[in-house]
Amino acid sequence: MFRWGVLSTAKIGREHLLPAMVEAENGVLSAIASRDLSKARALADRFGAPHAFGSYDELLASKDIDGVYIPLPTAQHVEWTAKAIQAGKHVLVEKPLALDARDIPPLIKLRDAKNVLVCEAFMVVYHPQWIKVRELIANGAIGRLRHVQGAFSYYNVDPKNMRNQLDLGGGALPDIGVYPTVSTRFSTGKEPLRVQATIERDKTFGTDIYSSIRADFGDFELSFYLSTQMAARQVMVFHGEKGFIEVLSPFNAGIYDHHRIELHNQKHSEAQVFRFPGMQQYRLEVEAFARAAQGGTERVFTLEESVLNQKVIDAIFRAGEKEGWETV
Repeated sequence: MFRWGVLSTAKIGREHLLPAMVEAENGVLSAIASRDLSKARALADRFGAPHAFGSYDELLASKDIDGVYIPLPTAQHVEWTAKAIQAGKHVLVEKPLALDARDIPPLIKLRDAKNVLVCEAFMVVYHPQWIKVRELIANGAIGRLRHVQGAFSYYNVDPKNMRNQLDLGGGALPDIGVYPTVSTRFSTGKEPLRVQATIERDKTFGTDIYSSIRADFGDFELSFYLSTQMAARQVMVFHGEKGFIEVLSPFNAGIYDHHRIELHNQKHSEAQVFRFPGMQQYRLEVEAFARAAQGGTERVFTLEESVLNQKVIDAIFRAGEKEGWETV
């Protein structure tokens, strides 16, 4: 069984990843670390983890841990990923791994030197609905893909939330802009060549709170909008000459809508519905990671892919500062 350690008591860990680790068929939750030992102990007791540590370094030094999950604030991801690799641990780190694509190659070099697995936690690529979307596009179910359209928004104006703190890596693009980009890249196997963007920042927080983005993939175009201060919405649509695929709850399946995708024909007169009831993408993610870390041939989201995805986000930020296209 793969022995997990978790750095911090962050909400995403409490609500999604820790339950997934407990339910996983090939892993166990072994330890929680927090700068407040009482918080670590309370969360460890809640999820049945035998160990609690009052510092992250203590957990990394533990021989009872095979790999760590890092849900710290975004600005701390690169630092603690590097420390975990140096400690010889496998690493699953929350997205976005970095705030600049140039920060990732040094982690690749370190990963290779220490011979460990390091992955950015894009749970969507493990969900069967996205694997099905990729399969349908590859098999020509919608003919030539012409346009991908997406939206991801929620409303959060809490000044204490890290998503509204610029120094912690907050903002819409780092938090949720990564999802339309990664899901489009995953589904099509293509990379964008250039981007255009309009970006609005909060006058108090300084974080980006709204973006409208256009990405040129050569064969097709992706357009999407994001916001941290709009009513909650998620959708992704892949529109081809012979039909289109709509992903109803693309990133938080089961919360925004059911686990399903719809394939519509050219005349919009027929539709096939593909359902994936009971799928738990976070559990699929941690199980796939554990198998790969233990020598399996499981497909995981590599650091090389992280570089490509972050280059898109970096280009979008640059595009937001100018008129016209920005090369990725």
